[in-house]
Amino acid sequence: MSNYYQVLGVAKDASDKDIRQAYRKLARQYHPDVNKSEAAAEDRFKEINEAYSVLSDEESREKYDRYGDNWRHADQYNQPGPSSNGGVRWTVRDGDDVFSAFGERGSFFEDYFSTTTPSPGRGAWRSPPTEHHVEVTLEEAFHSAARTVRTSDGRTLEVKIPAGVENGSRVHVSPSDAPGSDFYLVVSIRDHPKFKREGRNLYTEVELPLDDAVLGAEILAPTLTGQVALTVPPNTPNERRFRLSGKGMPALSGQGLPGDLYVTVKVRVPTDLTDEEIELFRKLRDLRLERSAFNGTAAA
Repeated sequence: MSNYYQVLGVAKDASDKDIRQAYRKLARQYHPDVNKSEAAAEDRFKEINEAYSVLSDEESREKYDRYGDNWRHADQYNQPGPSSNGGVRWTVRDGDDVFSAFGERGSFFEDYFSTTTPSPGRGAWRSPPTEHHVEVTLEEAFHSAARTVRTSDGRTLEVKIPAGVENGSRVHVSPSDAPGSDFYLVVSIRDHPKFKREGRNLYTEVELPLDDAVLGAEILAPTLTGQVALTVPPNTPNERRFRLSGKGMPALSGQGLPGDLYVTVKVRVPTDLTDEEIELFRKLRDLRLERSAFNGTAAA
């Protein structure tokens, strides 16, 4: 059997934090949904989970440190049973001597003589929840989505991803009350060609024709629920930002107000002008130069 510390790549005196960080790094690397190119990734992932299950639990880790591969049978070393002296029976495996089997602090005698009834949950440990990595679009993160997940015990479940999830959100799923049945969905959100997200707020850009920027207009701005009308006032400069309240992302689980949508206008200089339009621009320039000369100022 593999050495659990070596599986996680940590020292025997590693702290709980070191063990947790090592597990998360390796779990992401070898998760079957992420590492599909390596045939042995699934087996490696199971080995990593088994090692973390033991080393992340204080009681299980203590037994593993004492008894090694026989840690699951640690309680057998402390069981009363028939013997020639009417006392205690124990089993020593794999060439261990009696003292190493009992540990360095005589806990065998303490356990046996202090009580004959195991405390609740004694010897039991729960595997840490596994993680399933899923990717969703920004629209799915806005409206909610569902994904099919295959659990470690071979079941196939359809799991709902709530509206408002953020990149890196961990969704806790408990399909049953059975120990070890819960798991986490780790959500990543695909980049969107039109929108940038920061928290609950969304940011987008729209092109604004030069004449509309000068004269003012009503244009259409995109949102994740369709286009909405946006009134642009006259003399709108390039890069002006407009806020559409409540048109951003919803709050996760509906706890809080939705975010806002910020629309930045990009004034577009026309490149397909006709001769007539070019002549009109010349006249406009001449008019502005005449006005500037009259006022004694440079044309803006």
